[in-house]
Amino acid sequence: MRHYPSDSPEAMGRLVALTLMADGAIDASELKQLDHTDTIRRLGLTEASFDRVIHELCDDMLTSAHRTPAGHLELDVKSIDLLLAEVQHPLLQKQVLRMMLDVVNADRELSRGEAVLVAEAMKFWGIDLYEVSDSSIPSLRLRSQGRNEPVRV
Repeated sequence: MRHYPSDSPEAMGRLVALTLMADGAIDASELKQLDHTDTIRRLGLTEASFDRVIHELCDDMLTSAHRTPAGHLELDVKSIDLLLAEVQHPLLQKQVLRMMLDVVNADRELSRGEAVLVAEAMKFWGIDLYEVSDSSIPSLRLRSQGRNEPVRV
């Protein structure tokens, strides 16, 4: 897998892109969720740069992922951890995990691949599920309160 700078929009975007593909296909409801929550902009990416991150992830997966007997590509935990390690700031980790959960919940189904990815992110980053509720992440709390004042943490 290619390396992105720590805490970069590309490193965070790749994790969201991986979540999109974790169930084997990018679902229309997942794309609508990205639009509804303004995820791409919140990552600091444009639509074109997010598309590039997705294409680069696909290229990297073709060369480094394990192919199952059914023809699906899977990353091992070590590879997932290398991607997770590129997001180091605790607040960014929580924001990215919240974005990942939004994608997972978009189609109201939890696949094995999605469960493995989210569980590994929570374990690797040491985040409990309650820590990524809308009210616990400053940028999400600000949006949900509908205020334009700074959030005190």
